[in-house]
Amino acid sequence: MTGPARRLEITSLSHAGEGVARDAGRVVFVPFALPGETVRAEIVEEKKGLARARLLEVLAPAPDRVTPRCPHYFSPPLPGSPAARLACGGCQLQHLAYPAQLAFKRQQVADQLARVGGFAAPPVRAVLAAPDPFGYRNQVQFALAPDGRLGFHAAGSSAIVPVRECPIAAPGLMDLFGQIRLESVPELDRLTLRAGAEGERLIVFESASDAPDLELDLPVSAALLRPDGASLALAGRDDVVEVVKGRPFRISAGSFFQVNTAMAGPLVDEALAALALSGGETVLDVYCGVGLFSAFMAPAAGRVIGIEAFEPAVDDAAVNLDEFDNVEIYAAPAEVVLPALDVRADAVLVDPPRAGLATAALDALLARRAPRLVYVACDPATFARDARRLSAGGYRLEYVQPLDLFPQTYHVECVARFTAA
Repeated sequence: MTGPARRLEITSLSHAGEGVARDAGRVVFVPFALPGETVRAEIVEEKKGLARARLLEVLAPAPDRVTPRCPHYFSPPLPGSPAARLACGGCQLQHLAYPAQLAFKRQQVADQLARVGGFAAPPVRAVLAAPDPFGYRNQVQFALAPDGRLGFHAAGSSAIVPVRECPIAAPGLMDLFGQIRLESVPELDRLTLRAGAEGERLIVFESASDAPDLELDLPVSAALLRPDGASLALAGRDDVVEVVKGRPFRISAGSFFQVNTAMAGPLVDEALAALALSGGETVLDVYCGVGLFSAFMAPAAGRVIGIEAFEPAVDDAAVNLDEFDNVEIYAAPAEVVLPALDVRADAVLVDPPRAGLATAALDALLARRAPRLVYVACDPATFARDARRLSAGGYRLEYVQPLDLFPQTYHVECVARFTAA
């Protein structure tokens, strides 16, 4: 349902970086509009008390508005022109100056802790900025447009926007992207490009059926990734190596790793500072992945116990942590391992997926009551939910340190320190 164009005053940003206005007693979300702006927008969706609008024109821009670097980013159509072109939905904040992005992200963490977590005065520090807010992504996932071209999902739509560049991707990946030529490949679900240290690059084909026919005349590796996470090398290797704080990490085609390598080191530093290990402690690394945090805990702890359910990541961790005889890994879900683990932990680090801690895992952590618990969070809302339960269960939230691992987007990473009351 659409309506006539309306003049709206934008007062704030939503958690997803959309402009928020009020009109006729309802809240209106206007993507790509900024607080302090007067805009002309068209209502495109209505619900009880809420509406979404399409930005048509910025009548009075905010001081923090900047020109987006990406040619595929949304730009309002000229007055009197037809609907805006289909725009990529990978970034939400390229029109907002970087210092203002950092302030917005800190405020979002604080707001979620107050609203969802029930914290009256959330102890949220200033966001640690990325050294470069562009060219940081070490992996980029593409979908296939109907004509076979690679692209990203459109903003607010499942449609595919064919792209020719991506300014937040590592330059080496976009160089590789420019050399890929695909015919129509019905069996191909997605294609991911991953970059590693020393310029190595990996093309990952995701398919539930047979491997696509491949003619590779590039100095890169290629792998097939199955839905269960298993991978098969098609050319070269099915993994890349990343280096964090001088230490190499093998990462298989389907294994998770932080997309911003330059910020992985500061993330590790913040986690170690929050753990405050003095030597001899037993530490649990829950959702340990390929062993990023365990590798730096091990020299400072007496015993490190990793828990990870994704088998390829467990295999990677076994390689990455092979030099340590004080590290062991349980290859099973956290909600299965933690209730049955008969170990007294001096400290715990959890790095759950965006959905947050599984209920059984959180219950087991509360029952275990380690003196220190460090939570690495990639979603402020689910973190706030879990922080509320941890607080109700006897933990005190000492501080939250946000880090900007995802410039130009509304996403933010956090390291939070809890101590048993």
